[in-house]
Amino acid sequence: MFNNLIGKVVFQNTVGEYLFSIALFIFLIILIYVVRIIVMNRLEKWASTTKTTIDDFIIEHAKKTLTPLLILGSFIVSIQNLIIIPDITKIIYILGIILLIAMSLKFVMSLLDYLMSVYFKKNNTNETRQRSLKWVIIAIKIVITCIALIILLDNMGIKISALVAGLGIGGIAIAFASQAVLGDLFSFFVILFDRPFEIGDFIIVDDLMGTVENVGIKTTRVRSLGGEELIFSNTSLTNARVRNYKRMARRRVVFKLGVTYQTSLENIKEIPEIIKKIISSESEILFDRAHFASYGDFALIYEVVYNVLNSDYNKYMDVQQSINFKIKEEFDKHKIDFAYPTQTLFINKLI
Repeated sequence: MFNNLIGKVVFQNTVGEYLFSIALFIFLIILIYVVRIIVMNRLEKWASTTKTTIDDFIIEHAKKTLTPLLILGSFIVSIQNLIIIPDITKIIYILGIILLIAMSLKFVMSLLDYLMSVYFKKNNTNETRQRSLKWVIIAIKIVITCIALIILLDNMGIKISALVAGLGIGGIAIAFASQAVLGDLFSFFVILFDRPFEIGDFIIVDDLMGTVENVGIKTTRVRSLGGEELIFSNTSLTNARVRNYKRMARRRVVFKLGVTYQTSLENIKEIPEIIKKIISSESEILFDRAHFASYGDFALIYEVVYNVLNSDYNKYMDVQQSINFKIKEEFDKHKIDFAYPTQTLFINKLI
């Protein structure tokens, strides 16, 4: 009776063949989980000894993505000896493709999120930059999802050549219609990755200046010294010569002063040393030079150069003011007069 039951044919296959396929499927699943436990435990121990976290990420997601794929593979292997209706075979094939693409897509998405989080931790990016990069990642995810959908439709037997051609023509039309917007969008990516300036930087563009407050997809907003908001298109900024004072490590200062022609030769020679002592006494200042540079129309001209080891404009003005006070004080002590525009009129007495 048992032999009769085993030999009974159901849907072109014997009961024995069905039982063999079921037993093989169960055996393969048990083998998968045993190997997974042994191999994964060893890999996790190895990953815990490394300094990087990418191996931990791969191992963790391998357990989530490989296991369903291996189970599907085991099912396909276990039914190889069975005669199956072509329609069911096609359904199994489509389900397999869907699962494979879904698991691959899930892994790629998780990898992008992981790489972005590692980048944020490594570079200590500000909130605005993080938000911008998240939008970039979202755009990349949308593109990858569209590609995965096209591959899925192609494997399901749906002809996508006409769809792709239509999308291509539509994309070209949209690109022509929105050249300015796309130009600003690409410029946004240039600013984002090349980083000529960031939020909080003080920049000068032509004769306009201010502090960067926001970098958007199309425009960058700058708060001017007068308080009004300046709005630049991203393309205009990438094409312009931008001076970024926030990244200035030191500020080179050149100024001139003039003394009267009546100043004695002794004082003329002492002035560079007086100025050098004054500037050298200031903190965060690097003295460069002080020279009697030229004879002016109504003054003896001195040129002075020093560096402020700080990019803050207020610091520079405080230092310059202190230097001016001390120069005035020392010149008064030495009875050295500053020059100012004067004219001397000589009158000849006619006899």
